[in-house]
Amino acid sequence: VGTLYVADSFNHRVMRWTQGDKKHGTVIAGGNGQGANQLNSPYGLSFDRHGNLYVSDRNNHRVQRFSIE
Repeated sequence: VGTLYVADSFNHRVMRWTQGDKKHGTVIAGGNGQGANQLNSPYGLSFDRHGNLYVSDRNNHRVQRFSIE
C-alpha cells in the first residue's frame, strides 16, 4: 500500500512513487537500449511473491526480471 509503479514507455524506464512523494518519482529500471537492464518501450509490469519485478520490454521482444528492494 502506498507505492505506485509505472512503465514509462516513451522514456524507456520504470518509475516508482511512494506515499508522500509529491513531485519526483524514482527510476528503478531502464534506459533506452538493448543491453541488460535497458528497456525499449516497457509495456507491462508484474510482481511475483518474492518481490521480483517483471517488465514486458516490447520493442526488445523480451521480459526482464528486476529484484526490487
